[in-house]
Amino acid sequence: MAPGGRPPVPEVIWARPERAARGPRPAHSRASIAAAAVRVADAEGIDGVSMRRVAAEIGCGTMSLYSYVPRKEELYELMVDAVSGEYDLSAEPTGDWRADVLALARQTRALMHRHPWLPRLLSAEYGFSPNALRYLEHCLRLLEPLDAGGGTKMELLSMLNAVVAAYVTHELSAAERARTSPYPPGRERAARLDHLGKQLASGAYPRLAAVLAAAPVGAAADPDALFERSVNRLLDGFDEGPGKKPLP
Repeated sequence: MAPGGRPPVPEVIWARPERAARGPRPAHSRASIAAAAVRVADAEGIDGVSMRRVAAEIGCGTMSLYSYVPRKEELYELMVDAVSGEYDLSAEPTGDWRADVLALARQTRALMHRHPWLPRLLSAEYGFSPNALRYLEHCLRLLEPLDAGGGTKMELLSMLNAVVAAYVTHELSAAERARTSPYPPGRERAARLDHLGKQLASGAYPRLAAVLAAAPVGAAADPDALFERSVNRLLDGFDEGPGKKPLP
């Protein structure tokens, strides 16, 4: 509680000046603090990011770091904004909103692979940082040809990021399981497929057996093609075509 028993007044880190109007120049900038936190997260995962660890990374005391970033949640916000600056938003809209959004989704997927901790920090609360605002403005520019209300366009972008995050999380999880498996490459998956084959042969799962006979689980899938199909199926729900109702 604030002095006098009053609840604290919410603050937005971006609304606070980075340095006071008077006094010495701060030894560290928000950008350098965010970059240090990103380095730690990239190397050790988001659970490795603590105020103490980041303070050590930039060479200051933990309490000194709190004078720059009062809360860990604000440190996360700085991190998300920092990596959001990696988007290339220089391309002009082509007029084909679906193609433009798909290209942006590819960038998001690549960004999340470079920073595997990012899906865990996705939050609408972090949507008001400088780079997030530039991203949203660019997205809405790409979506100008889509005849839909602003709320529907924002819903599309929210769902798009959720789909990309879920897809990348699955990719990263599979890669981590393969990396930490105590068995030779491919052996554990082969054992699981053998077990599945025996279960299907029992006749207890006829529908599943029929589906997998047409598209076997063990068949190699192109992850890039699967990703693009997933995104396109989402976009189908927002695409106006003959006989479709106008979007709100």
